[in-house]
Amino acid sequence: MVNVGIYGATGRVGKLLIEDLVPEETLKLSSVYVRNTLETSLPEGTLVTNDVDAFVAASDIIIDFSLPEAAQPLLEALLKTPKPLVSGTTGLNVHQLNLLKELSGVAPVLYATNMSLGVALLNKLVNLASKTLEGFDIEIVEMHHRHKKDAPSGTALTLAESAAAGRELDLDKVRVSGRNGNIGERTGDEIAVMALRGGDIVGRHTVGFYNDGEFIELNHTATSRNTFSKGAIRAAKWLHTQPSGLYSIADCLGL
Repeated sequence: MVNVGIYGATGRVGKLLIEDLVPEETLKLSSVYVRNTLETSLPEGTLVTNDVDAFVAASDIIIDFSLPEAAQPLLEALLKTPKPLVSGTTGLNVHQLNLLKELSGVAPVLYATNMSLGVALLNKLVNLASKTLEGFDIEIVEMHHRHKKDAPSGTALTLAESAAAGRELDLDKVRVSGRNGNIGERTGDEIAVMALRGGDIVGRHTVGFYNDGEFIELNHTATSRNTFSKGAIRAAKWLHTQPSGLYSIADCLGL
């Protein structure tokens, strides 16, 4: 039985992870890290703590769905006591991403801005379409609930990276995240990423390829957050047996 620690247990996905781990036969919830109160029932014997070192010590593998400022002390603790990590925390800054990469040198790390099978496949399709549809304009629109804190979403940025890679472009040089006023004509290499927020939308991403006379749009819509929690659990099962390294959800799914 593999002991799983959930970091960010009071969040939307964290609560679902607790529920979805219950029926698992090879994984067991061993510890949860909480900074405030946790209003969720837990299996008997589960460690509830705000001591990150104690949390890490009680876990064979950790699943993190927290905020960037909370993820940093976890990464620092894991560098002292390496354990496998599945991270779905988006909005990480350069320093936090570097910590993630450093950890992957001593432990297996799977980092994904979206844990769903559909989005993993969508990234592959976007890369292929970008490469094949030379000259088509690329526009990405993402929609999320009103409470989402980062924009654009990590998933949208990953899709933009897939599109840029298909054309061997540096995304930092071609990405546009807003248009206002007299900005001139659209450039050929431009990849636009636009964010919409409202209501309780779990997540919707559209990648469009537009040309004179025709266009193609690739869409993915998440209707339940269990898509992310179950995807993370699947990733944890796979990652536990892998050597040190930095992995993606596509690696886990064999894509």
